[in-house]
Amino acid sequence: MAGTMAGAGRAKTISAINVTPLVDVCLVLLVILMVASTYIVAQTLKVSLPKARVSDGTAEKPNTVQLFRTGELRWNEQPVTEQDLEGRMKEAVAADSEISVVISADKDAAHGQVVHVMDLAKLAGVTKFAINIMQVGGQ
Repeated sequence: MAGTMAGAGRAKTISAINVTPLVDVCLVLLVILMVASTYIVAQTLKVSLPKARVSDGTAEKPNTVQLFRTGELRWNEQPVTEQDLEGRMKEAVAADSEISVVISADKDAAHGQVVHVMDLAKLAGVTKFAINIMQVGGQ
């Protein structure tokens, strides 16, 4: 921004760029980005994965979902359809909001089916998940 400086003698033109407003705007944008990124990360699906060699402990009475390679579903050892599974998860959450669900999927089950079951649980209000694995021994 051009201007003049009044002083003793003749007027001089200011031809330098003032970077203070530029730095202020950049810092405000950085703060907005940092605040917005915490909300984006908070909306991701949280999954508690058990360790393969060491256990963190088990839930007292976990509800189990079994997914077979054929697509068959079981809720606590009972065969269910996808709609029944969603209803039973909602009933379990209504009875106890702190329930945990352990998902046991066949190694040949489609990844999309496992994610879909996790999505159904999240929509039902389940907040604690675990994925069942076969524990391997040795190091």
